[in-house]
Parts: sequence; C-alpha cells; structure tokens
Amino acid sequence: MTTWLRRVPHGRGWTLALAGLVGLAIACDGAAGAGPDPGTSATGGGTGVMAALGDSITDGFASCLAPVPCPRNSWSTGDGTRVDSHYRRLRKTNPGLRARNHSAGNARADALAGQARLAVQDGARYVTVLIGANDACRKSVDDMTPAATFRRQVDDGLAVLKNTQARVLVVSIPDIHRVWEVGHTSQVAVKAWSFGICPALLANPTSQAQADQARRQAFAARVDEYNAQLAAACKAYGPRCRSDGGAAHRVAFSLDLLAAQDFFHPNGSGQNALAKATFAGEPTW
Repeated sequence: MTTWLRRVPHGRGWTLALAGLVGLAIACDGAAGAGPDPGTSATGGGTGVMAALGDSITDGFASCLAPVPCPRNSWSTGDGTRVDSHYRRLRKTNPGLRARNHSAGNARADALAGQARLAVQDGARYVTVLIGANDACRKSVDDMTPAATFRRQVDDGLAVLKNTQARVLVVSIPDIHRVWEVGHTSQVAVKAWSFGICPALLANPTSQAQADQARRQAFAARVDEYNAQLAAACKAYGPRCRSDGGAAHRVAFSLDLLAAQDFFHPNGSGQNALAKATFAGEPTW
C-alpha cells in the first residue's frame, strides 16, 4: 500500500496528512481518553482516575504505524499491550483505575491550564505533565517561547490543580537535539524532516555551516532552560508535585526508538522507554 506525507500549515504547530491508511488510524485510537466516571483515588487498591496533560508525545502520535494520534501507546495513560505505561503499571495494584488523556498534538505551554481544568473536572488524583516540545519546535529560534513566558504558563497550568488532591508528576522534555544527532546522516530521516518537522532544529539538517550549528545549539539551550523551569515550577508547587529529575531528557533515543513516519516522535518502543524512565511508583508523595 502506497502512502505519502505532506506538511499542512496549522496555526500553532505542524501536522502530517495521510493517504491510504485511514483504517489504521481508526485502529490506533485507543480508549485512554474514555471510560466510566472517575472515583476517588489513584493509589492503593481503590478506584480512581489519572490524567495526562501535554502534546503529541503524550498522545502517542505516529506510534501505531500511521502519522496520527495513538493514545493507546501513550507512555502515560496508554492501555495497549505494546507499552507498559504508567496507567498499566498502576492498574496492577489498582485494577479499577481509569485514565483520561487530555494531551493535544499542537499544544504549547499556554494550553496547559485548559488541559488542567479538564483533569480537575475528571477528579484526577494523579496527573502527568509533559509539555514544551512545541514551544521549542517553531519556525525559527526567534519564534520559540521565551523561557520566562514558558515558566509563567506552566505555573498557570499547575495553579489550576493546586486546590485539588492531585499528585502531579512533571516530566522533562526529551532530548530533541539528539533526534538531529542520530538522524542527520540518514537519508530517510532527512527526507521525512523536509516536510517541515521542527524547523527551528531540523531545517537544513545536513548543513555544517556556522549559522546552522549555532541555531541547533540555541535550540538545545532553550530546551535545557525549559527543563530547568519545569523542575522549578514543580518545586514551587509544593510537596504534591514531583519532577522526574531529567529522566525523560536522559533517554538515549536512537532511530529504532523513533517513528518511521517522521523520525521525530517516539514509536512504541520509544514510548515504552519514556514510561520506564519516568515512572516513580505509586503516587503517594
């Protein structure tokens, strides 16, 4: 079956269009965003609900053979068998746990408060947050969200959860610069990136011109700033927030952990690596 990809302009991010795999898209759409009404606890042996906030990494984009969201493979709330997600791990001691995935493909930090309000409506007692890749992956370095603005927007999102009983896990942004490092010598990856994926980093991926090297270094530095602000925002939130301590950022992605459709998003194995690196056990903190 022949497939093709093209970039479709879309206000706040990039989207890939698919022809010939519509049926697969339906198969990829898991049940992580649906389920019965939430209960009262996400820990121990009782029923309850957990919620995931974030962007296309958390909605499992391109992890089910097609370049579309595949929440069943989410590192956080996935209920499929390919990924030992936080949800699946917690269900071993809490089989009644339900999951909601409020992540959105083009979401940046300014969308976090709206997603958090949905988690509050769910009555979520455990909330994972992974945000920032789209704040970095803009058309140019100049278009990237300033670190101070990013921090304010993350604080605004976490503040929505403040008066609830939710335990919050703030996850670091994966090392997106490493995607360039492992892929810029691959003709297949370079071709995939040419459709407009993360241009602030991946434009002219084979160039070693000083300006292109400086752009990539600035990109990596901004992601490091975002991660520092995420950890600081979690600390300011208080004892019910835990940072992953940079665990997601330390995952050493290789091409075999990236989706073959775009060589950018984690595939099922990559999602599994994120789940393993970031799981902090029962959210009792």
